[in-house]
Amino acid sequence: MRLLTRRPLCMLLISSLSVFTICSYAAENPKAAASGDTPAWEQPQPAVEKLDLNMYMRIREGGLQHSHVMEYGSALADGIGPRLTGSPNLAKANAWTRDQLTAMGCVNARLEDWGEFGMGWQQLNTWVRMTSPDTAIFNAQATPWSPATNNGAGGPVSGPAVWVNIQDEKDFDQYKGKLAGKIVFLGETREVPVPDKPFFTRYTDKELEDRANDPYPSPSADYQTFLKAYVKRYELADKIPQFLTDEKALAVIQPSRDGQNGGGTGIIFDDGGLGRQAYLRERAVKLPVIVAQIESWGRVYRLLQAHVPVTIEADVETKFTGDHEHGFDTIAEIPGTDPELKEQVVMVGGHLDSWIAGTGATDNGAGTIVAMEVMRILKALDVHPRRTIRVALWTGEEEGLFGSQGYAKSHFGSAPETTDPEQLKLPSFMRAPGGPLTLKPEQKLISGYFNLDNGTGKIRGIYLQQNLAVRPIFEQWMAPLKDLGVTTISARNTGGTDHLSFDAVGIPGFQFIQDPMDYSSRTHHSNMDTYERLQAADLKQAATVEAIFVYNAAMRDQMLPRKPLPHRELEKQKTAPLPNLFPGAEAAAAN
Repeated sequence: MRLLTRRPLCMLLISSLSVFTICSYAAENPKAAASGDTPAWEQPQPAVEKLDLNMYMRIREGGLQHSHVMEYGSALADGIGPRLTGSPNLAKANAWTRDQLTAMGCVNARLEDWGEFGMGWQQLNTWVRMTSPDTAIFNAQATPWSPATNNGAGGPVSGPAVWVNIQDEKDFDQYKGKLAGKIVFLGETREVPVPDKPFFTRYTDKELEDRANDPYPSPSADYQTFLKAYVKRYELADKIPQFLTDEKALAVIQPSRDGQNGGGTGIIFDDGGLGRQAYLRERAVKLPVIVAQIESWGRVYRLLQAHVPVTIEADVETKFTGDHEHGFDTIAEIPGTDPELKEQVVMVGGHLDSWIAGTGATDNGAGTIVAMEVMRILKALDVHPRRTIRVALWTGEEEGLFGSQGYAKSHFGSAPETTDPEQLKLPSFMRAPGGPLTLKPEQKLISGYFNLDNGTGKIRGIYLQQNLAVRPIFEQWMAPLKDLGVTTISARNTGGTDHLSFDAVGIPGFQFIQDPMDYSSRTHHSNMDTYERLQAADLKQAATVEAIFVYNAAMRDQMLPRKPLPHRELEKQKTAPLPNLFPGAEAAAAN
């Protein structure tokens, strides 16, 4: 999810800031920069970066010609499979990544507990079929944290299908007393557009230019519509499954959503389900929930609209593995060697968890294996960085950035949660904090964090997250990488993944610009998210580029410059309408 804003005077700001940075002198003493009255990231930056082009060459050779990224990809996606937060598979992945990082020579490889998550869950088997008026096999899966059929015992259930559409609380009344023993086809049908655009794309030069030149794009009308609908569904989210349970429905079948460019045909997206925080025992959904391919769901819908009786048979076999499972991040390091800088840290990572319909290969197995390959490349080259390089593979990202937020709170600081009743009605990602940040000493030691979480596409550049002071630095780092397609710097804020947890506590956090490929159209949270969708050449390039960024950040004299500390608690105040703007307005209101 990306929250984007408009552009005022952006080129003037960027140009002025670049001139200021280029005219600055290099910091004379890195130790003084780290411990003096002026924070290290506010020390003067050099006009010219000290680039080790020999190391560029060595990293390129190691990453492009001697890669192991696809071996990591197969071991993770094929050998372990989907990695839902709290599941046994994610525990396997945590242990496997820790052990692989140790085997490549990293130190302090460990699992850090970010706190209690909720229920552990596995899908063992799900099938759905229509038995009348015709026989048909459905492409369907259980949604995460669905109980098994037959009150959790498993085994097939059979019953008449009924269509139910609840968009408002008043809609409950029309279904009371009518759903017992039924299999509910829940929701609105959707159009299945003719795919008139390719599912698999790369950025054109024009699209990259737009990203570079428009750092404040307005949120699209579609996104605003989505947010309004999301809040409305959020208000009903817990009431619908409880109503269907009370009415003694046998199971619920939902239609799979669409993908970008009409890509949601013939596949399943499993990121829906019923209820809010269905992974918590106190919010657990009590009847089986299934998501079906739109073509299967649509056939039944049309038959029911034509008043043709339909009978459905379904079997959901799932397993709960605990009510109080904890979440863990995998952490490992290449220790710094400079006596004056080794306590400072450069971080790289991606999220290890996934949804369940596929094997989590592109979301975000790709980011995980690229981060692992970055560490492997640097260890294979026997790099001795000045700063410590730390890899972090997060979990709980799909449910709300839990792993990276937990890490940031434990190590760097946090803001108090809101107590405003109106704010508490909103989804957590839309709430303002209840006060300013309180920082911990370790926050001052992180130079920057580099994240990859937009699928399998190669890196085309980087988002600055409005950190304009870092632009001239990255421009110089990227100049020797243009032949690899790395050309674009965008000042945009880009959202939806773990770099936001660093940005929220005032640490430079960056997400790379990646070619879209078929990520948003086909693989993101779908049963198409498998090893076959990984592109070897792109992942080799991504690991090479990210390794160079990490190496440069670890070796330069200065920490990366930072933005001012965020004050999200003041956002409402800053965006409030100006008072007394119109002459006479108050007097008119009083009359």
